[in-house]
Amino acid sequence: MLKKLYLLGFLLLPLVTLAQNTTYITGNVFDNDQRSSALQGVAVRNLSTKALVVTDKDGRYALPAKTGDLVSFGLMGYKTDTVYLTNLFAKNIYLRADVNTLNTVNVTTAKVSPLLDTKDPEAVAARRVDASKNRGGLRLNLGYGKWRRQQAKEAELEEAAEINEEISKNFNRATIQKLVAYKEKDLDDYIGMYRPTVEQIKAETPFNYTYYIATTFNEWKKLPAESRKMPALPKLKGNP
Repeated sequence: MLKKLYLLGFLLLPLVTLAQNTTYITGNVFDNDQRSSALQGVAVRNLSTKALVVTDKDGRYALPAKTGDLVSFGLMGYKTDTVYLTNLFAKNIYLRADVNTLNTVNVTTAKVSPLLDTKDPEAVAARRVDASKNRGGLRLNLGYGKWRRQQAKEAELEEAAEINEEISKNFNRATIQKLVAYKEKDLDDYIGMYRPTVEQIKAETPFNYTYYIATTFNEWKKLPAESRKMPALPKLKGNP
């Protein structure tokens, strides 16, 4: 019996370790107009990892997540809310009713409550300017905008790296020597002075390297000898 218990503990150990390493974001989801009314069945989705849970009858949720993830809260009849996680503090979410859903029901103007057009001053102010320090999330128009700018910057850097790799493959000593039949040592000065920039490549797609080398090499050869040299790099302090 003791051996079986040891074996069972050994089998469960990886599961316990995995559970300890998993982080969660928790909280409750409520109706924005009736803030004491918990919402059951809200789909809480981690857009970064695709993990999904549904709130219980008390509006509670516990979703595997980490700092930097995007989490959305969606329920039929309510506007979906999305939060960019700056930390994993427990936070409550208040969903606003989607008034557009009234179009699917033949409700006459006379029966529509005038309160539908009444804004809750407290709710609007809290949700639009609150940085949610205690709830651990920024509203989508703050955190998500920063995330999108970071993604765009990373994409721009990746594109520049790919273009520089293309330039190195098409504008190098071996390629130039084969084209212009020039093998002197100062060819490195031409390469340094006339290497195409990323902006030049992006402005002319596809870029004609053969034409560019032929024209710029002739231009470089016509320069005075002292002007064909790459300027010396400035010496750093402390270096001889």
